[in-house]
Amino acid sequence: MDVLALEAKNVGGPDQEKKSAPRPKPKPPKKAKRIVYFEVEIVDLKTKEKLLLLDKVEPTATVLDIKALFHKSYPKWYPARQSLRLDPKAKCLRDEEILQTLPVGTTASFYFSDLGPQLTWGTVFLSECVGPLIIYLMFYFRLPFIYSPKYDFTSSKNWVVHLACMCHSFHYIKRILETLFVHRISHGTMPLRNIFKNCGYYWCTAAWMAYYINHPLYTPPCYGQQQVNMGLCIFLFCQVGNFSIHIALRNLKSSGSKTKKIPYPTKNPFTWIFWLVSCPNYTYEVGSWMGFTVMTQCVPVAFFTVVAFVQMAVWARGKHRSYLKEFRDYPTLRCSILPFIL
Repeated sequence: MDVLALEAKNVGGPDQEKKSAPRPKPKPPKKAKRIVYFEVEIVDLKTKEKLLLLDKVEPTATVLDIKALFHKSYPKWYPARQSLRLDPKAKCLRDEEILQTLPVGTTASFYFSDLGPQLTWGTVFLSECVGPLIIYLMFYFRLPFIYSPKYDFTSSKNWVVHLACMCHSFHYIKRILETLFVHRISHGTMPLRNIFKNCGYYWCTAAWMAYYINHPLYTPPCYGQQQVNMGLCIFLFCQVGNFSIHIALRNLKSSGSKTKKIPYPTKNPFTWIFWLVSCPNYTYEVGSWMGFTVMTQCVPVAFFTVVAFVQMAVWARGKHRSYLKEFRDYPTLRCSILPFIL
């Protein structure tokens, strides 16, 4: 009996221990984090008049979100037309900047200025390229009222004139196709007034050089076919290089991404110049016009090349400084546009 009682006690013991074990207390629910909302005041930059007060703006809101809220109250000022800054003399804020990362308190004041009507960069680029292409061909075919009536619709006997037309047309057709299918433009728009300035420059210079190259009294280069061939080789080499750089820059970031990366050479030999310069697309562009100058031996083309180099050097230096400021590991050997020089 004692053995049976002991076995019964051992059998029931663990179950009783399990039943008598205390249950763990449920964890208290986590307290929701308190969101600190911002109060955003938008002030006119010129008149200092208060235009809008936005209450309860989320701290994760971007500058673009604030522009969209401002657009609801003032429909004529769409986001691309707005410029917002924290101080009247400060730079414009980028659309992707986040409110809580800006040097402001929970009450922020933004100064607004109207950038005027805007156009997409693609529209501007196409206008800049289509104009010179058509204008040059008008001079090439010698349409009436350009030269003397006896030369209307005549053709030049100099082979370099036809070669120059093919190179000039190829250059601008290439730029048009790149604008449509290759370039990923980070800046969405530009002021409408700029299209008149940009197109005026490109269209007028195209007419100036086309007038002299296609003139009935135009004379071929001093060193003849050898000079023409050398200029053509430089032109074609730099055109292929320019296209290669544009493809490399396109592959550097995905569509819609604004994340900046350091461009490096690829397997394409034309991209190896990235070891020496920050903006080889400008280097090749200037080289193309230098080749065109050698090939045509035309003063207006040389003038256009010099002006283009000065402008692209300014753009390249600005981009080079931006790379140095943004990337600490940026290659120190690189110059902006000319290897070891500039």
